Amino acid sequence: MEVEQIIPDTTTLPVMEAFYTLQGEGYHQGKAAYFIRLGGCDVGCVWCDVKDSWDADRHPQLSITEIITEAQKYPGRLAVVTGGEPLLHNLDNLTAALHAAGFDTNIETSGSSPLSGKWDWICLSPKKFKFPLDEVILAADELKVVIFNKSDFEWAEKYASQVKPSCKLFLQPEWDKKDQMLPLIIDYIKENPQWELSIQAHKYIHVP
Repeated sequence: MEVEQIIPDTTTLPVMEAFYTLQGEGYHQGKAAYFIRLGGCDVGCVWCDVKDSWDADRHPQLSITEIITEAQKYPGRLAVVTGGEPLLHNLDNLTAALHAAGFDTNIETSGSSPLSGKWDWICLSPKKFKFPLDEVILAADELKVVIFNKSDFEWAEKYASQVKPSCKLFLQPEWDKKDQMLPLIIDYIKENPQWELSIQAHKYIHVP
């Protein structure tokens, strides 16, 4: 089915970048995935590694048709929508078009804006700079908490107690502090085996 038959051409989103690579983090680590990074973020993490994404006006507005046409050039059918904070935008039309094109839809979000879109997998990564909404916490399939300092373990447990029982739990060291935080995370997981380790594998193997 043609994308144009489902989504009006007037639907656009600010796309910072889109690329085909391997998912480097969390539950789907190692899988081929097409990433769609949307511009715009109001969370403002001090350690963010994609601060260029924060201002949506800096990035071109692409139609849903343009986004899907590029995604279909690659054999993988896992689409990961990320940001910035992707839920600043209404993503209903994007996920409808991705599903129509045969993609599984994943989102990586701080959960700080209302949930939109139909998702096969929701990865919630809560941030202290702007708290997640209850609706996203309850919908999350994966909780991925970035560990920047020791107090973040308590922060992680706060949200682990709120997600649904089937939600997968991951701890991930902040990249610039991985040498200090990774040993602490390893020890913590050994004592609390309901958690798993996420290590940003894409940065180790030097892919986007």
